[in-house]
Amino acid sequence: MTAAEQRAGTAPARPRDYSGAVYGSLLAASVVAGTGTPGPYPRIQLVALLLITGVVFWAAHVYARLAGERLGERELSGRELRRVALHEWPLVQAAVPPAIAVAISPLLGLGLEGTAWLALAVAVTEQVGWASVAVRRAGASLRLTVLAGVGNLLLGLVIVAAKAALSH
Repeated sequence: MTAAEQRAGTAPARPRDYSGAVYGSLLAASVVAGTGTPGPYPRIQLVALLLITGVVFWAAHVYARLAGERLGERELSGRELRRVALHEWPLVQAAVPPAIAVAISPLLGLGLEGTAWLALAVAVTEQVGWASVAVRRAGASLRLTVLAGVGNLLLGLVIVAAKAALSH
């Protein structure tokens, strides 16, 4: 943003950063793929694991960003902490749709294996969607948007393949 844009109030809107949502979706897919179904309440356990993992990774990202940006330069303000915490919040938000899929799976008549596949499909779909939205809103061409979507789909399919291979 130039000084003239600042004075005129015509500065372009700061693009929203979707990296946390993409990363969080991939993280959620990994959690679902790597989770078995032992225990008396497997659906509740998977929902809790998805949400707790999202919160723990969010906290780790907030800490890492604050430590990396500040590295002893100055004291941390509440405003700065809030800014970084909000910036990283999509990591937690990305865990919610797969958790909802797990929670409603009994209403769809799904068994535990079907529940895991549904949650994995939701997470991968979410990942592809956020990646596509991010590049499109950044002004990318339709071709680049499709390439970003396909690239993220391939990442998700690696997790799907791992789940399929390890489930049998």
